[in-house]
Amino acid sequence: MALHQLHDVIRRCQAIPDDGFKAEDYDQFQMAGRSCLEEGKTAEVLDIVTDENNKEIVKSMGWNLLGPLVKIVLRKEAESLQHCLTTLKHVLEVCSPKELLVGLLEQIEDADVDNIAETIILLLQPLQIALLKLGKKKASSLGMSLSTVLNQISQLPVPYTKEQEEDDVYGLCQCCAALIEFVKPFVDEVDRGRESKAIVAENEQRTELLKFCMKSLGNPVLQSQLDKVPDSAEDPPLRHFATEILVILSCIGESFPALLLHHLVKKKVESGFLEEDVKYPKESLACLSYLLFVQHIGIERFPTVFSPVFILQFNMQYIEVLLKSSEESMLSKGLELYEKSLQRTEDNSLPMQLLEVKCFLRVPQDLVTVMTLCPIQHLRTEALAVFQLCMDKFDTEGKHKLFGCLLKINQHAGVQGYIIKNIKNQIDFSLKPGNSNVWFSGPQLLPLLHLVLSLPEGPETDLLQNFDRIMGSLNLLRYLLIRDKEWDNHTGIWTELYKIEENFLKLLHTGLKMSKAHYEAEIKNMEENRRRGPKESKGVCTLTVGDEKLSNMTPEMHLQVLQSAMFTFDLIESVLARIEEIIEVKVKP
Repeated sequence: MALHQLHDVIRRCQAIPDDGFKAEDYDQFQMAGRSCLEEGKTAEVLDIVTDENNKEIVKSMGWNLLGPLVKIVLRKEAESLQHCLTTLKHVLEVCSPKELLVGLLEQIEDADVDNIAETIILLLQPLQIALLKLGKKKASSLGMSLSTVLNQISQLPVPYTKEQEEDDVYGLCQCCAALIEFVKPFVDEVDRGRESKAIVAENEQRTELLKFCMKSLGNPVLQSQLDKVPDSAEDPPLRHFATEILVILSCIGESFPALLLHHLVKKKVESGFLEEDVKYPKESLACLSYLLFVQHIGIERFPTVFSPVFILQFNMQYIEVLLKSSEESMLSKGLELYEKSLQRTEDNSLPMQLLEVKCFLRVPQDLVTVMTLCPIQHLRTEALAVFQLCMDKFDTEGKHKLFGCLLKINQHAGVQGYIIKNIKNQIDFSLKPGNSNVWFSGPQLLPLLHLVLSLPEGPETDLLQNFDRIMGSLNLLRYLLIRDKEWDNHTGIWTELYKIEENFLKLLHTGLKMSKAHYEAEIKNMEENRRRGPKESKGVCTLTVGDEKLSNMTPEMHLQVLQSAMFTFDLIESVLARIEEIIEVKVKP
């Protein structure tokens, strides 16, 4: 039936002039052709399409068969596969490239999720053929094609391990390899155009290829694991894809330094069709920086004239972008990029003036966020190591300012305690012979000491929540009183001792008394409830510690938490008593 209808449509159309086909003719041809293919009449359709008498009809209407042909090819049925592939090849040879382009992109865009990779791999070469037939006026069509393909590829899961990358279950790696082959002739055209100083067409095509590279760096490269495989001569597929993207950037005349410095030196207004963020997205440039300075892909094309400090400075904007992400792959790359950028500089070399650049303070705070809130343990550990490396790289004035700023903007007691420990280490170093400096001794140190030796909320400070900070402060004070003799007073601690006693130690005493009284009352109440009998003591209760409610606790668990809190208070009190003993001995006439 369907074959009979197709023959009828062909006979009727043969009597119509080439430019006289109506919309209903296209519809009937498409419907009859689809029905024939679906009914398995693939050999008959091939005969009709390749019949020389039907050449003009197929030239005008053949692209309408792309949809059903692609569906049948993807089924991979042995009896129809070769007929459909031959039909598809003939349609590509005779049909208008513009119409083919529309039809092919429609098939790629409408591909089922399960068939995205197979559809792209099947149609990239036909799409390449259609684009090449467009001649020099193909830049916008190339851009549309690349955007469509990348949008579809972005739906494919990115392999998380090397084993997954090798298995390539979802076909992402195959798509990336096919995509590189797809763009090669267009890259070659731009490369040849640069040599011959051709301007308009090649510039437009170059812009579309730049967009493609930037978008590819954003996804899938940025989401991929890109480390080399030890003892392997070949790069993994996604690392190879990343390498090829950088090769394309070089071939189309893009300078890596110019790209990475773009956001620092860009003009206020850029004319042209492309918006700034589309042409130079920061995430993509962050990926480029990671490839160069961590993976050393393409580093041979990066000039060696830039100093390590300058490289760190322009990388900070990209490190910040990566560290603000919630995705493991981006966080990991941000930490690695920051670590490698810092390692290129010497210890104690970064000047304080760099901290006047906002991102030099924002990025350490981003590290703190990863250290304290990231659910992935190895990233928290890496962030702490990079945090320490960051502090080590600044000179003494820079360290002094960085410590002060971080203490002011940070509310996490554990991080505050860690910073206070670093302050103690710097003071200890400066007190050793030959290491004296003005920033960790004398008047310059005193504002930092007063910042450390204080309670955030006075006697009402939650001592449990701020335990790490308080113990760090007390240990620092005890160290100073023992290490810095009152007749030397290098740090000024003895001059300021009366203020510290009044504004820190006295308030801490008050806070301890209030906290211990509260928890002792809670423990007494619990014990009274237990003595009243088992019936009244059964069930669950809720306890608030550090502004957080701990619910569904048994009375035994509740009591254990209260006793643990009392132990903490005793620990603080013991260190405080030791400090007061030192003061009493030192100041006794």
